Amino acid sequence: MIPTRRLPLEALGRRWLTHAQAWADRSRWRAAVYEFLWFGLKQAWACLFGGLLLALIVGTFLWWPEGAPVSRYDFLVVGAVLIQIGMLALKLESRDEAVVILLFHIAGTAMELFKTAQGSWIYPEESLLRIGGVPLFSGFMYAAVGSYIARVQRVFHIRVRGYPPFWMTAVLAAAIYVNFFAHHWLWDARIGLFIATAVVFGRGWFWFTTDRRRRGMPLLLGYVLVALFIWFAENLATFGRAWTYPSQEAGWTMVGLEKLGSWFLLMILSIVLVSIVHRPEEEDQPPASARTAT
Repeated sequence: MIPTRRLPLEALGRRWLTHAQAWADRSRWRAAVYEFLWFGLKQAWACLFGGLLLALIVGTFLWWPEGAPVSRYDFLVVGAVLIQIGMLALKLESRDEAVVILLFHIAGTAMELFKTAQGSWIYPEESLLRIGGVPLFSGFMYAAVGSYIARVQRVFHIRVRGYPPFWMTAVLAAAIYVNFFAHHWLWDARIGLFIATAVVFGRGWFWFTTDRRRRGMPLLLGYVLVALFIWFAENLATFGRAWTYPSQEAGWTMVGLEKLGSWFLLMILSIVLVSIVHRPEEEDQPPASARTAT
């Protein structure tokens, strides 16, 4: 028998997976724990770009040396660029996805320039690599959302049914993006946009594989859960003073739950941008066990 230590890593992985699946198959609660762990691991892998960037933000906030020759914000720009290069070099993102992420960066930076000029939030630290009051790393935070959406479709083998036509989603996304700017002067149309989103995506479902079983969920529920996850990340980022809201000038406080609506709408915009190169694929025949939300 070949000693375990001499087995190739791939063979060791298959062996571990076989034992883990056998352990999970012994009872329902073990199967649930095993599937939950796989769900967490796959989600972490899908949001690799955002996770690394968030770790840089919090880590530099806690341990950035005083009097460093480079500002923390400029270091974050360099770090974000290196993460992006690494994702491409290791083929964790395709060139087409990189183009979409670039669109995220441009659209996000344009929004940042406008929003900071309106006083919606500020970047409190000095830096050289910036446009006006916006450090260049800010665009990568939007790009991280795009990276997650593109990668999660591959990692979970996501397929859809009842997905709306592209032209309809594009019109909705354009209206959402315009409202991010226009509501400062005109009526805030987000209630109407929530209703429009429910109408456009309300019939859609998606299916995904966490362990060995296909699971189903309404598209809208999935978008809400991702928006909630981004809200948690936003709290960590503002704790690390990546940016601050007016309510946080005297000291960090949790971001209000009302921001969930903004993140939900941004999610719709993000989904549509990614669909330019990653058109949603149809689920051939959803299994009967996956026709209810999980």
